[in-house]
Amino acid sequence: MPIIQVQILEGRTDEQIRNLIAELTKSTVHCLQVKPEQVRVIVQTVPKNYWGTGGVTKG
Repeated sequence: MPIIQVQILEGRTDEQIRNLIAELTKSTVHCLQVKPEQVRVIVQTVPKNYWGTGGVTKG
């Protein structure tokens, strides 16, 4: 059972996250030849002030 974990910055819409989950599932089904119901996708949104790049937070 594939489990995909994704961390993204906050601010995406519910529709964008649903589309991401659908596309990741579709790709995993194709690449690994598993059934869609076997694929688990966990999306975690991270507040911008908790995400740093180059020593600086995004928030």
